[in-house]
Amino acid sequence: MKINRSGSAVWTGGLKDGKGAISTQSGALDAYPYGFATRFEGQPGSNPEELIAAAHASCFTMALSLILGEAGLTAEKMETSAVVTLEKQDDGFAVTASKLTLKATIPGTDDATFQELAGKAKANCPISKLLKADISLDAELLG
Repeated sequence: MKINRSGSAVWTGGLKDGKGAISTQSGALDAYPYGFATRFEGQPGSNPEELIAAAHASCFTMALSLILGEAGLTAEKMETSAVVTLEKQDDGFAVTASKLTLKATIPGTDDATFQELAGKAKANCPISKLLKADISLDAELLG
């Protein structure tokens, strides 16, 4: 099975004074603004790194849901955030890390099993496989 998803970006102007717009196939983002200031100066708007963070958090959480199901478990609730790090290096900028933080309520499991299954999801979600960065996970079983 092969699935293709698409996103697009439009840019006008130079790097610092230019403006961009990001769109996704689903329409969740439709000409959403991004630019130098939103990426490097904390101004309102989107940037590639926050989109990668959202993609990584959602992919990991779905992967963990699958792995839990295979173990006969169902999460009551899982909340995952991701922080993607963009760093200046000798040859430009690179995404060097993605830190996943998970808080989960999963009846019928213990912390050791939870940590093992969460680690498996971290290693095997498609976005983790895509990233050439240090991927860490801080997983907390609640309840």
